Amino acid sequence: MPLKDLPPDAQPREKLLARGPAALSDAELLAIVLRTGLAGKGVLQLAQELLSPPAQGGFGGIAGLLHADAAQLSRIKGLGPAKRAELMAVLELARRALAEQLAERAVFDSPQAVRDYLQLHLAARSHEVFAVLLLDSQHRLIAMEELFRGTLTQTSVYPREVVLRALHHQASAVILAHNHPSGSVRPSRADEALTQTLKSALALVDVRVLDHVIVAPGASLSMAEQGLM
Repeated sequence: MPLKDLPPDAQPREKLLARGPAALSDAELLAIVLRTGLAGKGVLQLAQELLSPPAQGGFGGIAGLLHADAAQLSRIKGLGPAKRAELMAVLELARRALAEQLAERAVFDSPQAVRDYLQLHLAARSHEVFAVLLLDSQHRLIAMEELFRGTLTQTSVYPREVVLRALHHQASAVILAHNHPSGSVRPSRADEALTQTLKSALALVDVRVLDHVIVAPGASLSMAEQGLM
């Protein structure tokens, strides 16, 4: 059904203005961003199809859609250059907003913001990515750097490189992070061994490792909170 045929209070834009964004479903919020559908397919239907599971031709939710690259988006009928650019801009704005928040106050004041930030950066990747959040003396975010890709082991992540990046940014502390494409956030023995190796290496230059966060789509785990640091 075209949006114009819905009752006014059921149309996504009017519903948002009247009741706030939290009242809308993911598909309704996405429909507002997309604005129009295509011949024979309303924008709400298009949004629902984009969010459907991969087996049904969709991206498996908001995270999957917003992390899709330009080539993946270009294969979807109804997503022209303007809509693709808007979707990628939405994700980048969210990343920058969270980065500003983490740069303004200590990360311990906003652990959920840290998790949200890492979700936006890493959770939907199809391969493992190891990243480091570099923090100043007040534990505010200086920068995030993605350092390694591929299966993470003590031999695939080089402590020397992590130490060099910490020194380059004059970081006082770091939070380690990586994703599990499998969807599980349970740390492996390799994750625990790698954490201890990096803690020892960074301690030599007086840089503390505050946490190692593992993320997957819609989930995250803090090794510090689990007593694994």
